[in-house]
Amino acid sequence: MFKALVLRKEESFSAQLESLSEDTLPAGDVLAQVLYSTLNYKDALAITNTSPVVRQWPMVAGIDGAGVVLRSDSPQWQVGDAFVHNGWGLGETRWGLLAERASLESKGLVHLPHGLTALQAMAIGTAGYTAMLSVMALERHGLQPGAGEVLVTGASGGVGSVAVALLSSLGYSVVASTGKLTEADYLKALGASSVIDRAELSAQSPRPLQKERWAAVVDSVGSHTLVNALAQTRYGGAVSACGLAQGFDLTSTVMPFILRGVSLLGIDSVMAPLPLRIEAWRRLANDLDLAKLERMTRVIAMEDVIDVAQELRLGHIKGRVVVKVS
Repeated sequence: MFKALVLRKEESFSAQLESLSEDTLPAGDVLAQVLYSTLNYKDALAITNTSPVVRQWPMVAGIDGAGVVLRSDSPQWQVGDAFVHNGWGLGETRWGLLAERASLESKGLVHLPHGLTALQAMAIGTAGYTAMLSVMALERHGLQPGAGEVLVTGASGGVGSVAVALLSSLGYSVVASTGKLTEADYLKALGASSVIDRAELSAQSPRPLQKERWAAVVDSVGSHTLVNALAQTRYGGAVSACGLAQGFDLTSTVMPFILRGVSLLGIDSVMAPLPLRIEAWRRLANDLDLAKLERMTRVIAMEDVIDVAQELRLGHIKGRVVVKVS
């Protein structure tokens, strides 16, 4: 038997810790012990049933996990190998990793990079991995340190916190946008050179082009914030879009694209191909200041997940939440 956070939708929705038998696990070529998981915004939406994240019922929650292989039918994985897993539909269409045991498909597993513990990998989680994908996309577009200010929206959240820490460690001048100006000291400790109120970007604006400011943007907010970020990006700059905390609408115009040559780079963390995943995790192990990671991390027990998920959904959590699973 193993402990898991199970979401059910029968006569009504329920989320609770249950004891399950291993013979209830879905098919997979790797059986794993999950040591740590994490809480992402998507997890919070699923656990609080406030967005249609889950598409099959019942569901074990948790899109992220790190642990060790207990049994393997894959030649790429041996018993005792340490892994990190995120995305690939876990917690949505396939049982997730807020559970002591998980049956996984080896195609989605990444060997835990040298220099990271399972706890640190989950402090990074999908949020930090998405931040790394965003930075890598901006680099492929040509962004280099010294190019100018890089804006990070939703900066006190999971993606934003890691993006600020990463970019500053790589030598960029980072401007953090947040609705929690009380967290300015926290963001500056992560490496932000300055902090601005999200209200400067979140209002609907009739101006398709605004004063040029940002060399690049990492946006996890979407909606009007993304519209304003595009309108303020400098000629030839780029915006990586990786979230929708404010909304999934985008009531913009083509003006930033055809008059300033601005590029909008879409970031998908769920189905990203394995080579890109491996490179992102390698970069995280090398480029992320682990002291900064520890500063933004809070560790909770499985019994606390449901309450903390509600806090996260309401925007009351800063940084990263790691769940000690087993």
